[in-house]
Amino acid sequence: MEQILAFAGNHPFMSILWVVLLIALIVTSLQSATSGVKQLTPQQATFAVNREDGVFVDIRSQDQFRKGHIADSLNITAERIRKNDLQALEKHKSAPIVLVCNTGMTAKGVAGQLSKAGFEQVSVLQGGVNAWQGASFPLVKKK
Repeated sequence: MEQILAFAGNHPFMSILWVVLLIALIVTSLQSATSGVKQLTPQQATFAVNREDGVFVDIRSQDQFRKGHIADSLNITAERIRKNDLQALEKHKSAPIVLVCNTGMTAKGVAGQLSKAGFEQVSVLQGGVNAWQGASFPLVKKK
């Protein structure tokens, strides 16, 4: 304990930075645990979509979508969902919907909005497209 106090006394900026990072990590973890939005790994998401007749909804921009997206996913941008432009999703109201963004962070906020709009099985691809690629799952490119 003495060493920690000595370090903090000798390096106040670094000590404050570590405390801020620790608090941010705790807050993010608590928000994820209490948000009610289910996060799925790429494997779990694939199972939900394939076995339970679900759909991937890519909320990234059309340009990002064209550069690489999950096969058969719908491209409905986060802005459209925030504006309640949900006609393209109405037929999937009771089916599993897996929201996809780059890292999974943007999708969390959008998932809450879809749940409030009456969509029953909304989840988020944990880690987004980055995790999908990290799991060596393929992306489709649209020209």
